[in-house]
Amino acid sequence: MKITSAVFKLGVKGDNAILEDGVPQIAFIGRSNAGKSSLINSLTGVKGLAISSKTPGRTKEINVFLINDTHYFMDLPGYGYTKTQVKIFEKLGKLIFWYLFNSNNNPRVVLLVDAEIGPTDSDLEMLHELEQAGKDIVIVLNKVDKIQKSKYKSQLDKLALKLRGHKLFPYSSTAKIGIEELTAELLS
Repeated sequence: MKITSAVFKLGVKGDNAILEDGVPQIAFIGRSNAGKSSLINSLTGVKGLAISSKTPGRTKEINVFLINDTHYFMDLPGYGYTKTQVKIFEKLGKLIFWYLFNSNNNPRVVLLVDAEIGPTDSDLEMLHELEQAGKDIVIVLNKVDKIQKSKYKSQLDKLALKLRGHKLFPYSSTAKIGIEELTAELLS
């Protein structure tokens, strides 16, 4: 399936009617600056649809995008490192936790892991929580273009061991790697 339309609907910070309208939700989660917004832009082919920034902690609400009039892409704030004030970060963490684990929503979850550095403790903790909650998880090995060519296969093998039990999708927004495969997986 190809993405033919992508529209920003709204940003939510809690309960909202759009979350309960029956449209399947695909939640993009990862550490701050893992590339969630860039991934959404490259999947949809719409530059600037999801606002990305080199500054960690830019996303402060759940941004909802309607894709092909059939699915929502949910761009969640990042977890882990952020330059925002501690109180704001705690509030964002509560928003992420509420949406993924305590709300009535049951999104498919796309967990972004930096392919060059591998999963951080925060990534592994989030993965464990998602597994314990029985979430449908897709793991994207983002920024594969940054792995040295001579280390590419061994790095992907290491990541497969650390993240075993999950289908992994090598991806690069910059080099346009994995777009078709990930789109087919998410919208099938």
